[in-house]
Amino acid sequence: MESKAQSSYSSRLNRRGDRNHQTLRIQDAEGGLFSPRFPQDYPMKIVWKRGFIRLVLVAGIAWMLLILVVLLFHIWSCQSSLAFFSAICNKQGKVFIMLDTMGLVPKPQHRCPIPTVDDPNTIFIPKERTPDTIVKNLTYFLEDEFVHNGSQSSPLFGGHQSWLQREESFKLNSNMKVHCGFMRNGGAEMSPLDVKYVKKCKFVVASGIFDGYDVPHQPSNISRRSKKLFCFLMVMDEVSLKFIRKNVTVKEDSAGGQWVGIWRLILLKHPPYDEPRRNGKVPKILTHRLFPQAQYSIWIDGKMELIVDPLLILERYLWRGKHTFAIAQHKHHRSIYEEADANKRRKRYARPLIDYQMKIYCYEGMEPWSIKKNTVSDVPEGAVIIREHTALSNLFSCLWFNEVDLFTPRDQLSFGYVVYRLKGLFKFYMFPNCEYNSLFVLHPHTREHSSKIEWVKSRDELKGNGSSMIEGRGGLGLWTPYPGNLDLVVLPPVARTSKAG
Repeated sequence: MESKAQSSYSSRLNRRGDRNHQTLRIQDAEGGLFSPRFPQDYPMKIVWKRGFIRLVLVAGIAWMLLILVVLLFHIWSCQSSLAFFSAICNKQGKVFIMLDTMGLVPKPQHRCPIPTVDDPNTIFIPKERTPDTIVKNLTYFLEDEFVHNGSQSSPLFGGHQSWLQREESFKLNSNMKVHCGFMRNGGAEMSPLDVKYVKKCKFVVASGIFDGYDVPHQPSNISRRSKKLFCFLMVMDEVSLKFIRKNVTVKEDSAGGQWVGIWRLILLKHPPYDEPRRNGKVPKILTHRLFPQAQYSIWIDGKMELIVDPLLILERYLWRGKHTFAIAQHKHHRSIYEEADANKRRKRYARPLIDYQMKIYCYEGMEPWSIKKNTVSDVPEGAVIIREHTALSNLFSCLWFNEVDLFTPRDQLSFGYVVYRLKGLFKFYMFPNCEYNSLFVLHPHTREHSSKIEWVKSRDELKGNGSSMIEGRGGLGLWTPYPGNLDLVVLPPVARTSKAG
């Protein structure tokens, strides 16, 4: 009996447990005993919540990518050779400085490949010269007027150009007569032997050494065709010729011409200026006057070794783009006022005299370079100049030289000014600086050049005993009263873009 009662009791407990278990399953299905009841749209809200979170994450990633793209574009624009994009860059801004500090700003290329043709022998040389459409007939003053009226005992190489003559020289006409150095008995004469030799030179590679600062460096990678086509002319003064004879082998041909390797030495007797740097501007800028039969010329400074075939250079920088004048862009500066500031910092000439030249340019309307201008830059690297000797190209060289003769010998300060005064009529090609550095190997001077006037900080230092530092045959415009009032001229502010200047 007891066993039957126990089994009956256990079966009732099992049935009660099953019912409780079923009740708990039902409650779990409904959300638990104490769980709130969710509305029917609860799953949709979960989907929207998860979608919103994903949207925020995607938007955040997209925003970070946009910031990254903007920063990369900012960096690229600062390195771009295109004037529009480079003008956008603010190298003085906090963003650029921060990126540069983090090492994210790439340094500009010092050298880059020059897109020349493969073989100089395949180059087609134009049979016809570029036509002279603006200036058709260019002649030069050959007599110094001050000598004839008794104001001076001996003529000056650049003559005594008046302020009015200077102003008229910038007004282009089909027939023009301008000052362009080489006044009769003004110095810089070649021997009859050299004059006869250069008459046959239609294609010229020219260089110059003055005051014994360099020795000739032999060009490399020159093709046979270029060796036959080009005259390699090294212009120098007597001091340099004596120095070269002591340090390198100078050979003499049957006609009496002097040679150092491929270079034919051209002696300029009676240097026209007291300052060697100013003497060096004569063959550099007035190449067309020294070698009047030349149709094309390539100037390269005496401290450089040319490493690109000159025929490839003419094809790349003149004939391919139908240019008549090509020069490289300065590595650091675009404004002449930046370049002037750098010249003062590096003591390239007397500071007050550089300021005086800049005040005249500012008074005459020369603005700092900006994207509004139609030029890549107002400041070139003047160590390499590539030219076709057209009338307009020759006129530009004359006007450029006149500024160097009239003011300081720093030709990079006056290049952009002359371009400005010709009101866009003089077209030239300014190629990237990295290509410029790929044209040559740079050699150090045999000694550093320095003159006392480069250390002058005020005009007072040029008075009294200091007057001996003033050049007697150049820079007359720095001491001739200017017809305008320069006292109220304030030079534009300069942002220093490089430590080296």
